[in-house]
Amino acid sequence: MSRDARWKALLDLLVERGRLDVEEAAAELEVSAATIRRDFDQLAAQQMLVRTRGGAVVHGVSYELPLRYKTARNASAKQRIAAAVADLLAPGEAVGLTGGTTTTEVARALAVRGDLTSGTPALTVVTNALNIANELAVRPQFKIVLTGGVARPQSYELIGPLADGVLSQITLDVAVLGVVALDVTHGAAAHDEAEAAINRLLCERAERVVVAADSSKLGRRAFARICAVDTVDTLVTDTAADPELVRGFEEAGLRVLTV
Repeated sequence: MSRDARWKALLDLLVERGRLDVEEAAAELEVSAATIRRDFDQLAAQQMLVRTRGGAVVHGVSYELPLRYKTARNASAKQRIAAAVADLLAPGEAVGLTGGTTTTEVARALAVRGDLTSGTPALTVVTNALNIANELAVRPQFKIVLTGGVARPQSYELIGPLADGVLSQITLDVAVLGVVALDVTHGAAAHDEAEAAINRLLCERAERVVVAADSSKLGRRAFARICAVDTVDTLVTDTAADPELVRGFEEAGLRVLTV
């Protein structure tokens, strides 16, 4: 197993359990305890976990893996979801894209759509995600608007009150929302309260809201609420979604697309 693959596996286990012992991790990954200790030390140096005696814990309540380690999780499902979301967007629309790995895939799907190769503009994209803006800015047919704000290194998103000035002056046809949790009762949520606040503003400025979330995000709660479930018009998820959860979202008034 390569170091990157091992680090990803360690971070996945840590997010799932909240705490990980050296011996436990060594047994899970079938490597030596010395290797795990070295991995923990190097990840702690990058502020991706907190080192403890005999193990490690997640970085805190708002902990979130950097995108380069999250991208590979459920990659195939995210790409299918992204293609379906991109198909929901019409040429000439103003689209808000929040940060996240699934919304990044949406941006990539839009970039290769044949009917969006020209226009004035072909699409207006408003985003608080630096990586999404970077990917789409090279496409001259897209008008890219960044919200402004302070960069959050864990997710490459701009957060804080500086974004309010931009978002208060615009309207959107659709907001595409990436979430870490979506629940019928508790709504859409993120780990970080400042990130959730920006996402909430994007939703408020949009005529319709589309949530792009793989099945692992459904039926879950997270620290910071973005919006109630009745704010969401469409949920796009994968076919591994629990049918009972899907039925619950449909009964709450959402259009659910499984791909």
